[in-house]
Amino acid sequence: MSSADILKGFRDPEHAAALVTAIAEAATEPQTFMEVCGTHTMAIAKNGLRGVMPENIKLLSGPGCPVCVTGNADIDMAIELARQPHVILTTFGDMMKVPGSYSSLSREKADGRDVRVVYSPLDSLALAESTPDRHVIFLGVGFETTAPTVALTIREAARRGLTNWSALSLHKTVPEALRALTNDPEVKITGFILPGHVSTVIGSQPYRFLAEEYGVAGVITGFEPVDVLQGIWMLARQRAEGRAEIEIAYTRAVMPEGNEIAVRAIEEVFEPSDAEWRGLGVIPGTGLAIRPEFSQYDALVRVPVTPPEPRAIKGCQCGDVLRGAVLPFDCKLFGRGCTPEHPIGPCMVSSEGSCAAYYRYTDYGRA
Repeated sequence: MSSADILKGFRDPEHAAALVTAIAEAATEPQTFMEVCGTHTMAIAKNGLRGVMPENIKLLSGPGCPVCVTGNADIDMAIELARQPHVILTTFGDMMKVPGSYSSLSREKADGRDVRVVYSPLDSLALAESTPDRHVIFLGVGFETTAPTVALTIREAARRGLTNWSALSLHKTVPEALRALTNDPEVKITGFILPGHVSTVIGSQPYRFLAEEYGVAGVITGFEPVDVLQGIWMLARQRAEGRAEIEIAYTRAVMPEGNEIAVRAIEEVFEPSDAEWRGLGVIPGTGLAIRPEFSQYDALVRVPVTPPEPRAIKGCQCGDVLRGAVLPFDCKLFGRGCTPEHPIGPCMVSSEGSCAAYYRYTDYGRA
């Protein structure tokens, strides 16, 4: 059976309709489920899944977009690195328009800074080899999904003996951010739609504390409509049966133990550090700092800079959106000054941002 035939089953309207009915039957009390993956955010909005939920199930979008949760201070740091005359800053395209306190990488590029979009960290290595008179920095932003590729790139740089390449690691790890959300008194979450991509790397075990310590259910799901609906049904069923467990609906891609090779790569090159999450503040141990033994590939060691004091984006409520305290519609900038064509805050900039998803796929004034 081809992959197209397999995916067709996860897009089947009759199967989806049956799951919607099953969700309504299982939802015997008010429940609030949050997805913490940007791809889930887009899938839910694009397929109109909020509109088919029973009234007592509320779906919230959480901090699942790594671009969105990157704080202004970190973006300011990347911009300051790009301003150094001997530096070429390389990054994935989704970081270019994300605003910092005073500028963005796209604005810096327009002003003459050497900022280049790459499709892989290895492209950044190749650039360093071809421009030995410049220092090439790769801006690493993402969760456990992208961290292994950057870890392996750092190892490859060491193997090649490159002396003009380094990485700025702004990577974050997801599980402890869910603890912060669960402890947030403003947002009472009864279940998490857990990220499929991240979980292919870390598995299901790191989320167990949600069920064991807080009695909050979690289901790891895929990204097709039937995937997401199955995950919501499994969450609703757990609540109806008085259970709180971490289950895997996305069994075709996720194993309980995750990808041990990828996890070892992360642990070899990175160590836990405190990290600032937009909307959630500093969460201890959720950052991935480059270990001292690889410090020659740490951009903050190789090119020390002091960015200006960070400041908030006036009027933007992206942080509150990311923790589920408000819906995108609640922000006064949404759809007015802030649109995907002219974004003001990161939640509208990113293709996986909550505000961008609501703007593109949801009728204004309705959740």
